[in-house]
Parts: sequence; structure tokens; C-alpha cells
Amino acid sequence: MSAAGTEVVTRVTRRLIPFLFLCYIVNYLDRFNISFAALEMKSDLGLSDAVYGLGAGMFFLGYVTFEIPSNLILQRVGARRWMARIMITWGALSCCMMLVRTPGQFYGLRFLLGLAEAGFLPGMLFYLTHWIPARERAGAFALFLTSTALAGVVGAPLSAALLQLDGTAGLAGWQWLFLVEGLPAIALGIATLFYLPDAPVRAPWLARDAVAWLEATLERERTASDTRLHTLSAALTHGRVWRLCALYFSTIISFYGVAFWLPQIVKSFSGLGPVGVSLLSALPYVAASCGMMLLARHSDQTGERRRHVALSAAIGAAGLFLGAGVQGHAVVAFVALCIAATGIWSTLGPFWSLPTTFLSGTAAAGGIALINSVGNVGGFVGPTVMGFFKQRTQGFSAGLVFLAATLLVAMALALSLPEERAPIAASPARTAG
Repeated sequence: MSAAGTEVVTRVTRRLIPFLFLCYIVNYLDRFNISFAALEMKSDLGLSDAVYGLGAGMFFLGYVTFEIPSNLILQRVGARRWMARIMITWGALSCCMMLVRTPGQFYGLRFLLGLAEAGFLPGMLFYLTHWIPARERAGAFALFLTSTALAGVVGAPLSAALLQLDGTAGLAGWQWLFLVEGLPAIALGIATLFYLPDAPVRAPWLARDAVAWLEATLERERTASDTRLHTLSAALTHGRVWRLCALYFSTIISFYGVAFWLPQIVKSFSGLGPVGVSLLSALPYVAASCGMMLLARHSDQTGERRRHVALSAAIGAAGLFLGAGVQGHAVVAFVALCIAATGIWSTLGPFWSLPTTFLSGTAAAGGIALINSVGNVGGFVGPTVMGFFKQRTQGFSAGLVFLAATLLVAMALALSLPEERAPIAASPARTAG
């Protein structure tokens, strides 16, 4: 890419990614704060491990139900308005989690929260395909998706502080956690209406020649291959799309299996209280943030995606197998969790660059939504199975072995994909010709 093209992409990245990054940190705070709230909430409400695991997973049943319709609505009404709607509704429902008293209410609100959030991640990924050329997407996606790891870094000490408000104004610490962490989503939803442009041509901060180069580059990528799919029906019936669904499903089982149980796993071998556990639980996310950026940068430099996904899955599986075997050794078990988190999270940047190599337009909106929808069924399976094994065995080793096995399946599926490297974007001079 020419210096002028690099400057355009850098300007777009600096303008959009920090805001989307912040939105997704808040998204993951609202999605994962249940893992920290559970340190007190389970005992306060008398929730068993199985009830907690099922309730954590119920989020994904709601999420999957509305995923594809949500992303198609986003394409029709525009990312700015639809993502604002998503954030405002999920923020309100997250605040309502403070009112939970029974398992039925717990299940119901988690389901509605998933319904409200449906389409947010694929919507943002689809949105970025209208701004970032293919060659730079793994790095851009990884930079944006690092928020999923940094949410743990931010959420852990924040949750620890909020849990210490226990008894203030008659509310438990976990109730303060849900209330305080739900409000930023509402505020950011309102801000989205004023900050995000729907397309480059509507961005007042981009010069006219920059808009022309960006739109020409993206259009050339969309039409460069005769094998690129454009229609929704073509995407939903394409074998590679369904293989990506299976790959993401296998990865997400371990992703959420670890995320929703991480504080309780740390508590099991550390013996620390809620505050200490919350703070210590931030470190695996720090490791994951560093690892995913390094691997995504190498993926962009080489243009290779599938082997980077496979390598990351293998690293995650190795960490989980090690963690399952050393639960009695606190330091080694914690290092194993850091390795596992690094591997699992590092799959994300290269993986989400794969669908856009052969999907565009409505096919990209529907295909990305389908992949995320099917994959997030794994978000129901992972926490639920971990809860089942925890209640049956009174430990985490069996559950960690199960999660590791799903990552080995993901590795095999990644290696089975056809070899396809990211295209190199053309320079403005060639575009003009």
C-alpha cells in the first residue's frame, strides 16, 4: 500500500477504532460482570453451580435467536442508529439484573439481555468492512477485539471496587456492580447517534480524495474475485460458511467456558477473597491482549489467516490441558490460565478476517451474522458444561479438559480451510488509472 493509502487507513483507524473499542469494552463488562457478581450473588440468592452455569449460558439463546435478523436490519437502517438501539436496550437490561431474586428471573433477564445485544459484534465487524481494506483487517479486527480481553483487565478491579460497596444504600455489592456497569452502555448508545458516520462519504473528517481512494479500493476488492458471494442465500448455503460456523462454535465453547468461570477457577486454587480474586483475574486478560495483537500483526504481515487461527487454538488447548493437570499447584495453574487465555483470544483477529475474503454486501452481513450466531451457541454450551462438571466432580479439571478438546477440534477445522491470502491493496495512483 502507498504512503497515501496508509495515511487514509491510519486516519480511519484512529477515528473509529477507539470509539468502537470503548463500546465493546462496555459490552463485555455487561456480558461478563456476572462472573464477578457470582462471587457473592450465588450465596446471597442460593444459586447452585448448575443454575449459575445455565443462567450464564441463557444469554446466548437470546443472542442466537435474533442475531441474523438484527444484522440484516443494521444493513437496512444503518449501523449508527441500530448499534445505538442495541447499546441503550442492553444497558437498561443490565441494570435490571440488580433486581434478580429467583432462578427464573435470572434465566429470563439473561435471555433478554442476549436478545438485546444480538447483532452487535457482527454489526461492528460488517461496519468496519466498509472502512478497512482487506489487507489491514486482521490487525484492525484484533485491535478492536482486544477490548474483549481488556474488558477483563478493566472489569476485574472495577468489579472488586463495586463489590466493596456491599450494604451501601441497602444494596448488595453485586447489585451495585450491575447498576454502575450498565449505565455507560446507555450513554454510549446516545453518543453513537452523533459520532459514527454510516459510510466514508458521510465522514466530514475525511478529505474528498481520501474518500474516493477508500471507496475505489473497497469496491475493487468486492469485485476482484468471481468466487466472491454477494447474496444472502448464497452465503447461507455455502459450505465454507458452515465450516467457519463449526470452527467458531468450537472456539467459543472454550472462550466463554473460561471467561464465565475464570474468577471461580482462580478462587479455587488461590484461596483469596472476592476482591483479591477479581484483581488476580485481570492478569490472564493482560496476557491475552498482548498475544492477540502480536499474532494479528504477524497475520497481516504475511497475509495468512488459517494457520494463525490453528496455532492460537493449539496454544489455548495446551494451556487448558496443563491447567487441568495442576489444579493443586497454584502458581503453575495460574500460568496455565494465562497461556490458555492468550491462545483462545488470539484466534479472533485472524478468524474474523476469513469471512470477508469471499463474502461481500448482503452475503457479508448475513454470513457474518450466521457464523457469529452458530458460534455463540458455544457460549451456551461452554459455561453450562463447566457448571455441570463442577457440580458433579467438585472441581474444574474435567471441565478444562472438555474445553481443551473443543480447541483441538477448532485447530483441525482451521487447517481444513482452503489456503487463501489477504489481497494487497492497490495504491491511489493505480486506482486513478
